[in-house]
Amino acid sequence: MLSILLLGLLGGFITGISPCILPVLPILFLTGADSARTFTALPGVGATPVRKVSKWRPYQVVAGLVLSFSFFTLLGTLILNSLGLPQGILRAAGILLLILVGLGMILPRLEELLEKPFSKLPTRNINTQRGGFLMGLALGLVYVPCAGPVLAAITVAGATGNIGLETVVLTLSFAAGTALPLLFFALAGRGLTERLKGFRRRQRAVRVTAGVLLIALAAGLALDVPAQLQRLLPNYTASLEEQVGQAAQEQLSPGNLAGCQDGLAQLQDCGAAPELEGISGWINSEPLTLAGQQGKVTLLDFWAYSCINCQRATPHIQGWYEKYKDYGLQVVGVHTPEYAFEHETENVRAGAQKLGISYPVAQDNDYRTWRAYNNHYWPAHYLIDAEGKLRAIKYGEGGYEVTEEQIRQLLQAANPGVELPEAGGVQEAKSAGHRSPETYLGVGRAKYYEGSGNYQAGPQLFELARPSLGRYSLGGNWFLTDQYIEAGQDAVLQINYRALSMQLVAQGSGQLTVLGDEASGLGQKTLDLPDTPNAVTVLEGDQVTSGTLTIKVPAGVRLYSATFS
Repeated sequence: MLSILLLGLLGGFITGISPCILPVLPILFLTGADSARTFTALPGVGATPVRKVSKWRPYQVVAGLVLSFSFFTLLGTLILNSLGLPQGILRAAGILLLILVGLGMILPRLEELLEKPFSKLPTRNINTQRGGFLMGLALGLVYVPCAGPVLAAITVAGATGNIGLETVVLTLSFAAGTALPLLFFALAGRGLTERLKGFRRRQRAVRVTAGVLLIALAAGLALDVPAQLQRLLPNYTASLEEQVGQAAQEQLSPGNLAGCQDGLAQLQDCGAAPELEGISGWINSEPLTLAGQQGKVTLLDFWAYSCINCQRATPHIQGWYEKYKDYGLQVVGVHTPEYAFEHETENVRAGAQKLGISYPVAQDNDYRTWRAYNNHYWPAHYLIDAEGKLRAIKYGEGGYEVTEEQIRQLLQAANPGVELPEAGGVQEAKSAGHRSPETYLGVGRAKYYEGSGNYQAGPQLFELARPSLGRYSLGGNWFLTDQYIEAGQDAVLQINYRALSMQLVAQGSGQLTVLGDEASGLGQKTLDLPDTPNAVTVLEGDQVTSGTLTIKVPAGVRLYSATFS
């Protein structure tokens, strides 16, 4: 039990510092700012009392968030099923409640009405303290953190009704672990406000700003904007999640399927792959069975459409399907819900369409296939050979080069002498011919750098050297980190590419100046930079071109990766 408690705390804490909590951080920060101690104006002409907000407000917001998130993650599906209500109603209610709370922060009279249901609870100064808890309840209904093995165990236990003491302890410890970093940001907002007189004098403006931001968050959640932003951000907690994942799997369900190990480069023999079970519906396909795929190589991808980790992995899977489906590869996306609203077929269909998924998707709403594979992850990839044997497992994001090489080996084994398309590149399968591979620029995943200097973390001075095809080089001053590179004085990026189009994930102010050589036929142009990490289209055309692009980068701009199609 102690191991489960510690595992839950650690898993929750990692979730609380992951990229997936970024959309709620501004809300928590301003909530803390709104809770700073304010003072009544001195008596005099025109003096008006200033509404005091409880110093406990940050704690109330986080407590409400953690309580509603934990309760409905564990019991939401069971409650809705027993009442015969649609699974998406909780999320819709959360978005509506966020809008009402936001309006209440702008309109004090409305806030009093919203807080009135709590007025009978035994505590002092009810009317100044309850708004924070209500806001937290609303945030908990729409809060969608990164998926991990701990959260997976809670979700599956709740959805299947298999709830025991261990599951409850795991849920509460996970919630407590998540609360710690969230509370830190709320208290940081309060601390900053108490130290800055400008904030104390403008408490009304802070409340209005927080209200507007809360309404904007609700609208963004309805339009899936936060998820689109999160897909562009590097998953800086990936290695921590992987380590906790291994411990979680050993604790929650010892041993992998037939002794198969996660993430090995070499193929394994894990015995016959379990059949697809309890599938409630199919998207993009008539019902399939693994037995009916004999002679084909099959990739099972366990995913959920709102899972950010899954969204980042999907382009790779879709690319493999498009590239190798004519050579004997079948991909089946086993959609196992992470949240109640993901049970709805139309939601899954819309999510698959938004992500560009064209391969068959099986709805595993009862978690029967999930449990048959003893799975604990979103995403998780299970690779099955042409004889129906499970040959490889990969949990979580990353390792795409290894998985693609394993697919190629199994396709060649099933059809000796087959000539496969060239490996590499997320979008290569969309048109014929070789494309430059996806190129990460941070030192943690860089593999295509070619030039002078030491490509390692820290400040570096580079001398520009023309790279070979599919490679890049740097010139001038740069500051390198694990996830991105940041431009200094006279910073230049040079890429030798072959592609139909090219996007550069960047962040900063100013403009990029792009110079194409004679082979590229691009000439010179400038591109505006986004304030938050986002894709900037550097090259776009109807025909494949190749050449060298020289990109002048303003100081302070961060570059994350380059993708080609």
